[in-house]
Amino acid sequence: MKNEVKVNDLDMKNNLVKKKKSLGQGMTEYIIIVALIAIAAIAVFRLFGDTARNQVAGMAMELSGQNGANAQQKAAKSATAAETDAKAVRNLSNYTGNN
Repeated sequence: MKNEVKVNDLDMKNNLVKKKKSLGQGMTEYIIIVALIAIAAIAVFRLFGDTARNQVAGMAMELSGQNGANAQQKAAKSATAAETDAKAVRNLSNYTGNN
């Protein structure tokens, strides 16, 4: 009877270890997904950050009753620059370290 109890205890411990490992694996996968989303968000913000900042500035100025045309023009220029930068072909033949 003592052997049966020991076997059951071992089975329970093994099941707990397996559950903890699978929970840890799930958490690791979520962390990796969040990290990839953060990297993508940083890249998008780097590309369109000035445009978004100027658009928000223009809207804030318009909401406060001021003229936001200057900020909107800056946003348009930033968007054009971002589009040009996005269309640029980047490969090892034109790599300068600043791409």
